[in-house]
Amino acid sequence: MRVDVVHNVTKLNDAMAQQIRETLREKRIFCLNLISSPGSGKTTILERTLDHLRDELRCAVIVGDLATSIDAYRMAEYAPTIQINTDGGCHLDAAMVSTALESLKLDELDVLFIENVGNLVCPVGFDLGQDVKVGILSVTEGEDKVAKYPRIWREASIVLLNKIDLAPFVFFNRTKFYADLEQVNALLPVIEMSATKGDGVSRFCDWILREREDRLAIRR
Repeated sequence: MRVDVVHNVTKLNDAMAQQIRETLREKRIFCLNLISSPGSGKTTILERTLDHLRDELRCAVIVGDLATSIDAYRMAEYAPTIQINTDGGCHLDAAMVSTALESLKLDELDVLFIENVGNLVCPVGFDLGQDVKVGILSVTEGEDKVAKYPRIWREASIVLLNKIDLAPFVFFNRTKFYADLEQVNALLPVIEMSATKGDGVSRFCDWILREREDRLAIRR
């Protein structure tokens, strides 16, 4: 019975996610679902990215956390932001995102960022209607996270390797990281970055611009 319940939950979520995807595509909005462990620097990456893109694209953010609006307050300086508190839930789901979209002016947006709850497991299995998943890993977490949590790297369209300036101090094994990543997803692009210093942010923004244009062209 438990298997049937889980199947029904994911089936319902997928149906709602497809509705979200169709709505965003109709509005020509490019949607990114950012997934990482807590403390990877996801919020700082978003701040720097939003600041870099603010003159080129109209952006908005949906922030997922178990509690508080700390990250949403930070994002709000750069773009319209909706906070979702899951009250203990380890991921966002399509119903939560659908409700959040009601508070955004979709006709005035080009890009929607979804900052998922910090977790490398649960968020990966729930479609939110995104165009792409962005996998984020910081060097302080260790290179072994690629082998331990392979699904996110299999499904991501890009990996952001953050806090690269700290690599010499935490003995991050780049060779092992790239070798494991090649085993999981050999075609996955990687951008090494230090969000606090701004390194690599422009490369990520360039990727967003290219990916958005490519997907809009396909939809025509």
